[in-house]
Amino acid sequence: MEKIGKAPIVGGTARDYLDERRYTDYYDYKERLLRWLDTMGKNPERAEGYADSTVANVTYKIDLYNVWNWKETGNYSTRLTTDRADAHMMYLVMEGDRYSDTYKDIVQKCLKRVFKYQNHVEGADTEWEPEHTFSQDLSAPRDFLTMDERRAVRDAALDYGSVPAYNGLSPGERDQWRQYLSQRLEKPKTEIVPEDWTKANSWKIPSITWTSLDTGLRPIEVERARIQWVDIKNNVLRIPKDESSKNEDNWTVSITERTGSALERWLDEREYHDEYDDSDALWLTRHGNSYNSSSLRKVLHRLCGIAEIPVENRQMSWYTIRHSVGTYMTREEDLAAAKAQLRHKSPKTTMRYDQAPVEDRRDALNRMG
Repeated sequence: MEKIGKAPIVGGTARDYLDERRYTDYYDYKERLLRWLDTMGKNPERAEGYADSTVANVTYKIDLYNVWNWKETGNYSTRLTTDRADAHMMYLVMEGDRYSDTYKDIVQKCLKRVFKYQNHVEGADTEWEPEHTFSQDLSAPRDFLTMDERRAVRDAALDYGSVPAYNGLSPGERDQWRQYLSQRLEKPKTEIVPEDWTKANSWKIPSITWTSLDTGLRPIEVERARIQWVDIKNNVLRIPKDESSKNEDNWTVSITERTGSALERWLDEREYHDEYDDSDALWLTRHGNSYNSSSLRKVLHRLCGIAEIPVENRQMSWYTIRHSVGTYMTREEDLAAAKAQLRHKSPKTTMRYDQAPVEDRRDALNRMG
C-alpha cells in the first residue's frame, strides 16, 4: 500500500466501498490532497507542509467522512461542501457518547484542512465556520462588529450602490450617471432609462443587511431565505425546520420595525425584477444566483468601506454580523434570548457569547482607576 509519510493514500473503508473506476478516481484525488498537505498545506505561501501525523489524521478521517456521505446521499463525490460538513458534525453529535469531543474536534480540523485545499488548489472560495466546536476553549467568536460598527454598517447599507435622483440631475450629469449605470447594470448606455435609477437605489442590500443584523442569518440561511419567511405584521421571520441551517426545529425570530419596513419595501420592489419571476427566493444576486459566503463577504467589505471600518487583520465575513448579534443579545438580555435569536440547539454554543466586549472591559478598568 503506497503511503505519503505515515498516511496510506486510501484506507480499507473507502477501498472496499468503491467500484474500480470510482476507486481509481478517488485514489488520484486523495494523492493530490495528501501531497499538497504534506508539502504546502500548513503555509502555502512558504511551502510549509503539515506533520506526518496530521496528514495521517486527514486521510483516515476524510475516508470515513466520504463513505458516510456517499451512503447518506447515494452519490459519489470528492467535493466537500459546508452543508455536508455541517451534517456530518451533527451526525457525530447525535451519536452521543460514541464519539468523544476530542475525536469530533479532530474530525472538524481535518475537514477544515480539506476546505483549505479546495480553496488553494481547486479554486473554490468556501468559508466554513461550523456552528458547534468541540475543543475545551469556550472563548468568544474570532471577531464581531462593535455597537458603533453595527450602527455604521446599518447606515452604510442605505448608501450601498445609491445614485442621485434622476429629476435632480442636469442633462450632463445624467449622461455621466448613465455611463456608471451602464457598467453597474451591465446593459448598453443607450438602453439606460429613468426606471434604472430606481433599480439602482434598491432596498435589497438594506433588507439583507438589516435582517442579518437583527437575526444573525448564516450565509446558508441567506441563500435559503424565502418570501414566505417574512411576517411583516408581527415583525418576525418564520423559518421552517426543513429550511433551517440545522434542520432541527421551526424558528420564529424577532426583527425590528425598521427592518420590517425595509423588507416590506423590498418585497414590493422585488415584483418588478425579472430574475424573481419563477422563484420564491427572498434575495438573489443581479445575475439571478443565490448569495453565498463569498458574495456576502464582498457585500460586507463594501459596506465596511462605505462606513470606513478597517477590515485588515480581521476575520470579516458574514459570520462577523452573526457574532455581533450573539455578543450584544447576551449583553442586553441573557443567554436564553441569544440562544433563541441565533437558533442554537445547544446552550454550550451560546455560552461563547457570555463575555464582556472589549469596550466594556476598558470602561471597567477606567472606573477601577
